Amino acid sequence: MNLSQTILGNFSFLLFTKRFKNLFLILLTVALGQIGNFLAYTAVPTVLVTPLGALGVPFGSILASYLLKEKLNILGKLGCLLSCAGSVVLIIHSPKSESVTTQAELEEKLTNPVFVGYLCVVLLMLLLLIFWIAPAHGPTNIMVYISICSLLGSFTVPSTKGIGLAAQDIFHNNPSSQRALYLCLVLLAVLGCSIIIQFRYINKALECFDSSVFGAIYYVVFTTLVLLASAILFREWSNVGVVDFLGMACGFTTVSIGIVLIQVFKEFNFNIGDLNKPNMKTD
Repeated sequence: MNLSQTILGNFSFLLFTKRFKNLFLILLTVALGQIGNFLAYTAVPTVLVTPLGALGVPFGSILASYLLKEKLNILGKLGCLLSCAGSVVLIIHSPKSESVTTQAELEEKLTNPVFVGYLCVVLLMLLLLIFWIAPAHGPTNIMVYISICSLLGSFTVPSTKGIGLAAQDIFHNNPSSQRALYLCLVLLAVLGCSIIIQFRYINKALECFDSSVFGAIYYVVFTTLVLLASAILFREWSNVGVVDFLGMACGFTTVSIGIVLIQVFKEFNFNIGDLNKPNMKTD
């Protein structure tokens, strides 16, 4: 899984699994993954980066099958193929240009009444989930913890992208550099708080539910809400035609199906050889 899926999708669930005993290697892997996520979010549209965070799942499964000798059944292999095919479709139909490229445009988008209203709704839902619903229903309903982590993606991913835009002006010797520094610090604080809360509830979810089921559902819900927040803030969908929109929807659906096949059915005892076995009937 990623908070990929990291955040979102990308967070790497290597941090939460027990298959590796080298803590330093885990932390180094997660750190490198997050640096890569940060650079990606600052360079290309969010509608492309967030769904592609799922590629960490098939690649991780393939590496685990070779390096750790973990079993990858036929459904897992099919899931890897579908994830890669869906990612190619996403790349082909993704927006070709950025809608927000400067600090001034970013500040204008952040103060947009529509986005501010959306954040108020998200904050209200988070308060309701964290303080009222999660204590009572969190350990028995997987969607409670998933909803909390996914809604926090509305702050995590836009903050990551905003930091990259604001950082471009911090080291310039002009009047806007001071404003860029303050904006960057605010976004860093928002990013840090949202990630810490996400880590807490991801750990809670993994203590109560199967990590495979959690990972598959979390990817779909997290990515959907992040794309919604990014669409409201950056309006990256404004330059996407009907054909490209349908292409991205199909690509995202294909990737999601692939993730479900890899995660949910990884313990399913089935291989291609079973298809060749004769059907033995008994009287």
